[in-house]
Amino acid sequence: MPPARHGFMLLVVSAALAIAPGLRAKAPPVAASENARIEQILAQRAEVRNIPAVALSYDGQHLAWLVSHGDDTELMLGAWNGEGAHAIAIPGGCREQGLRWAPRWNALAVLTRCKVDASNTKPIRGAIWLIDVNAGKPPRKLADLNGFAQGMQWSRDGKRIAFLYVPGATRLPYATASGNPRVGVIGESDVQVQRVARIAASGGAPELLTPEGSYVYEFRASSTGNRIAYIAAKPPGDDNWWTAKLYVQDARAGAAPKLVVDPATAGGPLHGLQIALPRWSPDDARILFIGGLMSDRGATGGDIYSVPASGGTPVDLTEGAKVTPSWFTFLDAQSLLVNQIASGKTQVTGYTLSGNSARQTRLWFTAPGGIGDGRAALSVSLSGKAPLRIAYAGNSFDQPPEVHAGRLTTAPPPAVTSINKDLAHAWGKVGSVEWDHAGFHVQGWLMYPANYDPHKTYPMIVYVHGGPSWATMPSWGSGPAMLSEFGYFVLMPNPRGSFGEGEKYAQAIRNQMGYGDLDDILAGVDKVEKMLPIDDTRLGMMGWSYGGFMSMFAPTRSQRFKAVVAGAGIADWQSYYGQNQIDQWMIPFFGASLYDDPTAYAKSSAINYIKNARTPALIVVGERDEECPAPQSFEYWHALKTLGIPATLVVYANQGHHIANHADEEDIMRRTLDWFGKYLSAARN
Repeated sequence: MPPARHGFMLLVVSAALAIAPGLRAKAPPVAASENARIEQILAQRAEVRNIPAVALSYDGQHLAWLVSHGDDTELMLGAWNGEGAHAIAIPGGCREQGLRWAPRWNALAVLTRCKVDASNTKPIRGAIWLIDVNAGKPPRKLADLNGFAQGMQWSRDGKRIAFLYVPGATRLPYATASGNPRVGVIGESDVQVQRVARIAASGGAPELLTPEGSYVYEFRASSTGNRIAYIAAKPPGDDNWWTAKLYVQDARAGAAPKLVVDPATAGGPLHGLQIALPRWSPDDARILFIGGLMSDRGATGGDIYSVPASGGTPVDLTEGAKVTPSWFTFLDAQSLLVNQIASGKTQVTGYTLSGNSARQTRLWFTAPGGIGDGRAALSVSLSGKAPLRIAYAGNSFDQPPEVHAGRLTTAPPPAVTSINKDLAHAWGKVGSVEWDHAGFHVQGWLMYPANYDPHKTYPMIVYVHGGPSWATMPSWGSGPAMLSEFGYFVLMPNPRGSFGEGEKYAQAIRNQMGYGDLDDILAGVDKVEKMLPIDDTRLGMMGWSYGGFMSMFAPTRSQRFKAVVAGAGIADWQSYYGQNQIDQWMIPFFGASLYDDPTAYAKSSAINYIKNARTPALIVVGERDEECPAPQSFEYWHALKTLGIPATLVVYANQGHHIANHADEEDIMRRTLDWFGKYLSAARN
């Protein structure tokens, strides 16, 4: 299940029945003063400009970044410290999506993508452009793309650009995207395959390198450029990432791939886990990658492994670590730069390789919030020569998105842009809170109500992240911020199953979903209530995806929550197994398929204990959600209505697991505030 990293954007969807296209269920009426505050929050959110990509040139002298606002993007180019920044216009009217500097010369490749048709019936179109900074000439188109492209990489000699490519794609190749209508003959058509392609730096049509029968998720070329390593599985790509294997092949069309690592047959700690981020060693003798229990492609976390490029037994280089590496790169033959999650914080660290181990030998800095470009969590851009410089997009609870850049030192690099300098926030302060429970160290974030008064008592919402393999990290304008502005404490726990406390902690969720993690959360609630004036009779819970499941399951185990908002949740793991289009993700978490061990799935199904529930529920979901299909929400809603428990179900037309419609996002905000306001009475003191 996806990590639900879109904040309130992922708490969208509602209606007693599916809303037909062009129609919208009317949100509950709200007081004029509350409506004015909502409008103000929405206006503030609309002002935020995001930074989807940052790229630092090889010589460390030039910095490029993208700024997105609504449907528009702007390509900016300046010196490494942001000076002299100016916009570069790319012809064609499409959005800039990706940036990559050429090695050893100042040429910038820019990937553009035209607007994707919401019906998923028209081909996606885009292009790759080249900007020669030294020549000072206008951008030059290298190739038109009839399909979806991402993940550009230059060859070492600067003569070619490789990328992931879905020829003829009509839909974004993410399980979180809106699915195609499930009509006609199912499973025998409309299979889109992502492959490694490349073009010449001089221009030309894309050349497909990897086999048609392999869906490639990530790849990396060797230092000499004659081979590629990639993570791939058989199509369809949405479902089979959890069974992907590591391959190596010559970097030419028609070359036969060699299987290097298959986690399904591997022994040791990697057995049955997921793999990501293949990286060649500088001598091309071995490949390092991250292996771990991961809920979703792009939500990377685990231990760092090594395997000979020719094949062999994978070795866990960081076994027993109490942190979660999420991104890394080689600095030289014996050292790595590793970005990791440590108790809810982002650390940029140095690791030294020695034999069969990689040991952290330096903490470069701890960032105040998240860094990276969204899907490539915690990724940074580095220069290729001394002095080593680092750049990334960063934001936190207190700092809006800006580009940060500077020399790699023991201090976080400063912001070199002022894109969002005029933004201010009205939510309350946020602090890390930690507790021990059942032999585990647990961390979470606690956001205070705006205008907090210690002489008053307050309600509290527990905001559960998706995954479960993910972590709540500091971010600007996240969903809890709105709750804070309306007078709630918000606890954002990272219970067992989360990243940040090591792989043993992440894997403690296996076959225990809704049990150990809920117990961790309740222990955190107890701790916070001892610290602050929180009314235990006014507790709520909300979340999306796995957080939606928890918001459905928790009321069957505890009566402490007086209202929940369950976004894209799961009521019955048994029926869900046959309804969703990513069933492979479940086997690593439950230990077997439903058909081999149905009792494991029944154990965590809210519907089996539904008569224990007493909690009013607002249930929201996208009509074409592939990951957590709408029937799961219908099932939970139907049960509560039958039992006489207040429940409202809202289904948003044509939306997937990620809600892409801004009006729907606004609707969920209003409904959520109304629901919690009705049952928790935030204004009562």
